[in-house]
Amino acid sequence: MPIEPLVPRSPQPRAKIAVTLGDPAGIGPEVVAKALDNPQLRQGAEITVIGDAAQLGLMGESLLAQINRQEIALQASPVKGCEAAICPGSPTIATGHASFVWLQEAITGAMTGQFDAIVTGPIAKAVWHQAGHDYPGQTEVLAAGAGVPQFAMAFAARSPHTDWSLRALLATTHIPLAAVPQTLCPDLMTQKLDLLIAGLAEDFGVDRPRIAIAGLNPHSGEAGKLGMEEQDWLIPWLEGQRSRHPGLTLDGPVPPDTLWVGAGQAWYRDRRASPYDAYLALYHDQGLIPVKLMAFDRAVNFTLGLPFVRTSPDHGTAFDIAGRGIAQADSMAAAIQLAIELVHHRRQFRIPGDNCNADLIRNAVTQ
Repeated sequence: MPIEPLVPRSPQPRAKIAVTLGDPAGIGPEVVAKALDNPQLRQGAEITVIGDAAQLGLMGESLLAQINRQEIALQASPVKGCEAAICPGSPTIATGHASFVWLQEAITGAMTGQFDAIVTGPIAKAVWHQAGHDYPGQTEVLAAGAGVPQFAMAFAARSPHTDWSLRALLATTHIPLAAVPQTLCPDLMTQKLDLLIAGLAEDFGVDRPRIAIAGLNPHSGEAGKLGMEEQDWLIPWLEGQRSRHPGLTLDGPVPPDTLWVGAGQAWYRDRRASPYDAYLALYHDQGLIPVKLMAFDRAVNFTLGLPFVRTSPDHGTAFDIAGRGIAQADSMAAAIQLAIELVHHRRQFRIPGDNCNADLIRNAVTQ
């Protein structure tokens, strides 16, 4: 079934964005405060920071001044065990628990309509586990809180050199490399591809995408000489997907060592060098090494499949520089900006005759 053209809606109110501080012992509070020092971001949305004002760190005075001027709101959430001053760079069970609690509060707000989007500050998975929260990461908590069984981790960035848009999705995320071949399968790939197609249409207005799909082995297996996964199931699966989506361009399996050549040229020199609207990588480092090489300071992590928008900076807690006032906030600012844009795009465009844009697009691409 073809996807019908998207139709613009009438102008909508400002997006309502929740921003969590992440682990207060990391750079999360600092990059949130620095990002929100930009008046354009504050004016572009109704922003609520979720966390404890006492943990705002070196930039706290600036952020508190914005709160006092009512340019942004603070959902104050002190967490037991964090009453004492946090030592930057020294995470504890209490700081890990605090970041988990703040995320849960943001999810509750999004599910009840208080927020249109969540922008998550960086957390430390190992500290979460020490605090008894046994999740692979924030993406899985968001999916569980939203009751979503199928979801995907994706990344987006806009080149400052050529204005080209980089978009990439990971078929598998935080699992050992040895588990990747056993985890990948046609059903999983179909779920991720459908989510990517739906997200490109719903969030970016790309309803006839051109997608590059990576191979797993060097040279995509070289006809079975360097691995059999491509021959055994990946190539037949891809042929089936082309039949399911005759209006789309699905190239692959592209050898991983050449997959990103056009993307790099489009990022740095000529946006026309890449013919693709998105890239589907099969495992974590296959996708994130090139994304971070090109766009480490501006890439944004966003989650596909949720009933609300979620974005996050593409960096971690950086405990080694926490408290020194030198953390770069570009990625956090980009995450907030993308959240605002995605909320407005979801509001502005719809499929004719229905208000449930995401469900209709998802149904369309799976038939």
